[in-house]
Amino acid sequence: MVAVIMTAAIIGCGSEESGQDYNPLIDDPQQENPTPETPNTPSGRNEAYRPQIHYTPEKNWINDPNGMVYADGVYHLFYQYNPQGNVWGNMSWGHATSKDLVHWEEQAVALTRDELGDIFSGSAVIDKNNTAGFGANAMVVAYTSASSVQQQSLAYSTDGGKNFTRYPSNPVIKNDDDNLRDPKVFWHEESRQWVMALAKGWKMGVELYGSPDLKNWHHLSTFFKALPGRPSLQWECPDLISFDYQGGKKWVMIVSVNPGGPILGSGTMYFVGDFDGTTFTADDMDYPLWLDYGMDNYAGVTWSGTGDRKILIGWMNNWQYAGDVPCSPWRSAMTLPRELKLIEHEGHPLLANIVVPEIETLARTWVKVNSEMDAGDAYQLRLKIALDRSSVITLSNEYGEKFVVDVNHSQKTLSVHRNGSTGKSSFSSTFSIPSIQAPLHTKESSVTLDFFVDRSSVEIFTSDGSMSVTNLVFPQSLYDRLTVTGADCEAQMRQLRRIWN
Repeated sequence: MVAVIMTAAIIGCGSEESGQDYNPLIDDPQQENPTPETPNTPSGRNEAYRPQIHYTPEKNWINDPNGMVYADGVYHLFYQYNPQGNVWGNMSWGHATSKDLVHWEEQAVALTRDELGDIFSGSAVIDKNNTAGFGANAMVVAYTSASSVQQQSLAYSTDGGKNFTRYPSNPVIKNDDDNLRDPKVFWHEESRQWVMALAKGWKMGVELYGSPDLKNWHHLSTFFKALPGRPSLQWECPDLISFDYQGGKKWVMIVSVNPGGPILGSGTMYFVGDFDGTTFTADDMDYPLWLDYGMDNYAGVTWSGTGDRKILIGWMNNWQYAGDVPCSPWRSAMTLPRELKLIEHEGHPLLANIVVPEIETLARTWVKVNSEMDAGDAYQLRLKIALDRSSVITLSNEYGEKFVVDVNHSQKTLSVHRNGSTGKSSFSSTFSIPSIQAPLHTKESSVTLDFFVDRSSVEIFTSDGSMSVTNLVFPQSLYDRLTVTGADCEAQMRQLRRIWN
C-alpha cells in the first residue's frame, strides 16, 4: 500500500455572494449578432485554460449539445453555437465528428437561423425505414425554431450530415408562446411510433408527442412532478431512455433545470419510472435525483443509434457565470462523454455515469504517486481511500493554488471547495462556492475515486459511477501535486494525451 499522508494546508472558503440569474431565453431573447471574434492566426487549441481532453470549437461560444447520433461508424455532435462571436447569440448548430468519442474534428456549421428564428436545441435520428419520405437512412434532425415563440421544426441530410435541407412545411409542431423546446426524438418499437419529449421551460414539465412519420405529430401526455423547495424552475433538454434493470425494463426521464441545480444555478436531474408508449409515470422516490452533483454539467442528453449503450455528454458550464468565464477565443467546453447505467442502491434504482472506456485511447501508463506528479497535458488520478476516518485531498500547483476535497467517513459524503484559492474566480461573484457536497453512495469500508483533471476542469467519479461531481476551475497551471491527510490512501495516476493534432 502506498500511503500518501502529508500535511495539507487549511484553505479558507470565501463567502458566496448572491447574483442575478442570467438566462438568455428570458433576459436577452432578441440579442443582436455581436462583432465576430476571429483570432489573427489559426488556433492550436493551446491557449490558457483551453481544455486538452474535452471538446471545444476553435473559436466562439457554445452551449447545449444537440443532435447527437451515431451512424456509419461516426459519432456526430451538434451543439448550440454562435458563429459570430464569443458570447451567447445568433444561435446555430455547430458540428463535430468522432470515430471514438474522444478525438473530435470540427465540421462546418450545420444550421443557421432562418425566417422562423434562431436554431435552438434538438436531436437527430437515422430514419432507416424512410418513414418521413426523405430517403432511407436519412439523418433527420428536430430542433426548436425560436423567435417570440418556440416551435418545432425538421431538417434532413442524405450525405451523412454534411448538408441539411429544411422541411418546407416547418414548423411541424406549432406553438404560440416561448415555453416549449428542445425536442428529443426516439423510435418506440412497442407502439411503432416516433416519440418526442419537449420541455415546457418556465411552465415546467415535459410534453410527449407521437408520430408515424416525424412530420405529423399528436399529443400523447404531459409529465410533471413537483419538487419540494423548488417551486419555480425552468425545465429544459429532456431525454427519455430505457434500461434493462433486474430482469425487466425501467425508463429514465432526464431533465435539466435552471435555476435550481443541486448547489446553485444549473443542474441535471432525473426521474425513474415506466413508459407505456403514451405516458411516463415516475416511481415513488425522493426527488430531485441528480445525475451530477457539481456546478458544471448541464443540458446533457444521449446519442441515438448506439444500441444498448447509453452515452451522454453535457455542457460544462453554468448559466450563473457562463458568459463570464475567462476563455478566449472560445467559450465553454463539453464534459467527457459518459456511459449511463441503471444500478441498484439501497433498494432503489440509481442512474450511474462513468467516463466511456474509449478514454483508454488517450491513456499512458499508470504510475504510483507520492506527492509530485508529471501531469503532462491532462491526467487521470485514482485514489483508493479508507473510510475508517475522514480525509482531506488537496491538489495544488507551483503557484500555491489548491483544489481541496473533503471525504467525510461517517456521513459518506464528498465535499469540493471552489474559491479564490482554487485559481481565477473574480470574474463572477457566483463562481466561488464554499462547499459542493455529494453522497458517495457506498456502504463499503473504502471508496475508489477517479479524478479527470484538465486545464480548466476537474471531474470526479466513484469507481461504479454512482456519484459524479463536475466543476470548472481556472488555475494558472495544472494541479500537479497531491497531499492526502486522514485515512490510508493508495494513489496512482496516468497522463492523458491531448486530443488535438
